[in-house]
Order: sequence, then structure tokens, then C-alpha cells
Amino acid sequence: MKLSLRQLQIFCAIAQQGSTTSAAIAVSLSQSATSAALNELESALDTRLFDRVGKGLVLNNNGQALLPQARSMLENALQIENSFLPGHAELKTRLRVGCSTTIGNYVLPLILGELRQSAPHLRVDVDMANSMAIARKVADFEIDMGLIEGPCHLPELSAEPWLVDELLIVAGQRHPLALKSQVTLDDLRTAEWLLREPGSGTREEVEQLLLRHLHDLAETRQIGSSEAIKHVLAQGIGISCLSSRVVRDLLTSQDLIELPHALPGLSRRFFLIRHREKFISSGLERFWQSCTQFASQS
Repeated sequence: MKLSLRQLQIFCAIAQQGSTTSAAIAVSLSQSATSAALNELESALDTRLFDRVGKGLVLNNNGQALLPQARSMLENALQIENSFLPGHAELKTRLRVGCSTTIGNYVLPLILGELRQSAPHLRVDVDMANSMAIARKVADFEIDMGLIEGPCHLPELSAEPWLVDELLIVAGQRHPLALKSQVTLDDLRTAEWLLREPGSGTREEVEQLLLRHLHDLAETRQIGSSEAIKHVLAQGIGISCLSSRVVRDLLTSQDLIELPHALPGLSRRFFLIRHREKFISSGLERFWQSCTQFASQS
């Protein structure tokens, strides 16, 4: 066999760090040894994996194709090592979990609290980003699984429907629509809407739900987090459609008002996602079960 796991580990480190100098620090080698390992790998594969841009290295098409395969092989090798350690070694390994921001702020802390009681040796590192970015990281084996706010469109991923999330149309108490006893479809259509960025699960779901009934939104403004949106709303600026989990506190304080409208109830599903070829360790299975148990109790 021409390839070694060490070469693949170094390749992944260079892809992440962008240079052999930084990668050498990450893998505890000299810069010359790191460069030599990359040269050996490219020679074994008879292809270049990076484009040389100035002093940096950028993955080319060949490198991008290899990266998820290399990460998968390294993951499987790590699981083999762990399976032969004494005791419950798999539950002592770290999981890398990605989640969208609403889940990360309002749902995941509750699951981690339960895990600390039932599986105290399980460590979970959390990566928060929008749903599209999390799905891409799961597909590339950068993280073990994802918890996202909308359906997943990548064929290499398995997606399991999870929580049902109620969506509310809200505005600040000083907004003109907050004073109306009934908000019409035309009111909603012509209002200034505050929406998440493209790629957000919230943005995708809200647009699908609203446009089904309103057909068009006359004016929209993009803001990069639901937390920021709700605080801008509280200043009387615009209206939005957000998770009830996100706005519960400001509804209680009456800084936000749920607008009375004629639309049917709005809701969406959260999803659990993982790569179809992902090795399911006992630690990952335990975390997945905790997520499904949380849904059954909610």
C-alpha cells in the first residue's frame, strides 16, 4: 500500500491550516517533514492536491475530492484504536456536533445538561453555524453529526425528523401593526420584514411558509442572527417570523407582541443529520438517543 494514515493526517492538517508551516505545528512535526509527507502523498497518487498561491496552499479539485475520504479513514482508524482501549473508552472520546444557532442557544444546552448526568465521561464540542454550513461540514466528515432547522438537500446525508418548532409573527410593542386587533394579509405583504441570511434554516422555512400565502414580501432586511433580529424588533423596527423559543422571553416582558393574523399555524421541523457512511460509535449513538429522548419528552 502506497498511502499511510500519517500522510492523510498531514494532508488534512495542511488543508485546514493553509500552509505546511502551520500544519507542522498542528501535527508536531518539522516543516520539512510535513512538506516531505505531502510530496510523498502526491507522488503516490500521481497528482497535485493543492494549488500554490503565494506562500499558502489551497485545495484544488483533486484535494477537495480526497479531503472527505481522508477524514473518514482517519475517523475509522481512531474508532478502531478506541475500541481496544480498556473500559468504556468510546464514551470518553470527544464528539464533534454541529448545530444551527436557534438549536444551539435554546435546545442543545438542555440535552448537554441531561448528558452530564447520564454519561458524565462523554465530551461534546459544539460548532454553531447556519444549517447549510452545518450540513456541509457533516458531509465532509468535519463533524460527527448535525442538528439543523430545516430539511437537508445533500444526498450523502441521512436526515431524521426531530423536534417540531412553532413559529410566531412578532413585532415590537411600538410598531404600528402591534396596535391592530387584526393584521391583514396586505399588512403583512407590505411590512418591512427582518430575515436571516440565505443558508439559514429559519430563512428557508420562513420564506416557504410566508410566500405560500403572501406570494411576495415588499421590503426585507437581512440580519445575521435570530437573537439580533428580536432585539431590533423590540426597538419598533420591522416585523419577523421567529421560533417561539427565541422570542419567549421578550413576549413575557411584552417588549415583543405576537401579531394577530389570519394565516394558519406556522411550524417547522428540526432534523438530526449524519453521513450515511459514518461509523456510529457508542458515544455518538448515546448522544443521538439523548436527542430523540428529548423530542419524545418535549
